[in-house]
Amino acid sequence: MARILLGVSGGIAAYKSLELARLATLGGHGVRVLMTETATRFVGAASFEGIVGAPVLLSEFERDPMRGAFPGDGEPSHDPIGHLELAANCDAFLVAPASANTIAKLAAGVADSMLTTSFLACAAPRLVAPAMNDRMYADAATQANLETLRGRGVEVIEPDEGKLASRGEYGRGRLPAPEQLLARIESALPGGSRPWDGLRVLVTAGGTREPIDPVRFIGNRSSGRMGIALAAAAARRGAEVTLIAANVALPEPAGVRRLDVETADQLAAAAGAEFPGIQVLLMAAAPADFRAATVSSAKLVRRDALDLQLEPTEDILAGLAAGRGPEQTIVGFAAEHGGEAVDRARAKLTRKNADLIVLNDVSDPAIGFESEQNAVTLIDAESATEVQIASKDAIAEAILERVDRLRRSGSTESRAELY
Repeated sequence: MARILLGVSGGIAAYKSLELARLATLGGHGVRVLMTETATRFVGAASFEGIVGAPVLLSEFERDPMRGAFPGDGEPSHDPIGHLELAANCDAFLVAPASANTIAKLAAGVADSMLTTSFLACAAPRLVAPAMNDRMYADAATQANLETLRGRGVEVIEPDEGKLASRGEYGRGRLPAPEQLLARIESALPGGSRPWDGLRVLVTAGGTREPIDPVRFIGNRSSGRMGIALAAAAARRGAEVTLIAANVALPEPAGVRRLDVETADQLAAAAGAEFPGIQVLLMAAAPADFRAATVSSAKLVRRDALDLQLEPTEDILAGLAAGRGPEQTIVGFAAEHGGEAVDRARAKLTRKNADLIVLNDVSDPAIGFESEQNAVTLIDAESATEVQIASKDAIAEAILERVDRLRRSGSTESRAELY
């Protein structure tokens, strides 16, 4: 877990910082928030406090009830100076959004708020994410201030280009997505600060397509959203993540290496090449169970009936697990429909030689394919735990928490020894 200090200055983009705080907290980081008075005109301090579980500070003269500690830390026995203690304890400090006014103050060394005073006192990696109207961002004063900050070792996260807050305005000045901001924070953290630093993780996502002719294919409705969420969550924890994406239209998370495949054979080959060098496999992809026995080299002509001979595809998960090493953790996924789903998933756990099966009942339309929410049952050799409906980001974190427990208990090594 890293200790992240988040400074929020005045700007309409402050609402994105709420999501950033949520993602960082879900990723296991301790987050403290500092706000300027102007920022509270856009987002309330209570919203941040509810997300991170710690008080928000605005003034350097305000007493910190947590005495400079971060969530998960023990409080010091003495009552330190707040802006100095928070700056001394953090592993990284991001100001997002950073308004033109706050950027100017930081460049000039003005210390007139909890945010600016703490920034001046911080020796940890410091980052600023400008967000403002494109004309304000392009002005020579703003650019000179940003250059001054860069010269002092502050990392400047360039704003995105797109629609701006003012009606009809378009240009460069948008605060990047919270996922991107968190990835930039995590990449700036000192080595060893994140729980999965040094861990190599392989994630598969999406659904394979097995050709019938040059135009048609056999496929499924998997969108790859769950796999993308898992890759993002593993990367937030510090893992070196490789994503094998089978026909996934979604972008990969920041910092994740991506390999694109189409068929089950291609997925098997890519996974087989990557598997020996990883510690955790999250097999969220949905490979087709069958493929055409014969693929036509020309487009088939429309007719009243078509006899299509199918043959089974390779069992990719079982094949990988058969060659597993003692330090590898294997997570499979089971998309089931209706009754007896848990029994079928438990049988799959044994049959596939996996450590954990994530059961997804796709009979519920609220959590089916393409949905941004999910509800799963986590099944290992000892238990079956239901995770109630939530965002796929939250479900991904629940899955990785279970993986953590399995690895700490040594049960994955014990299972590997059975085969």
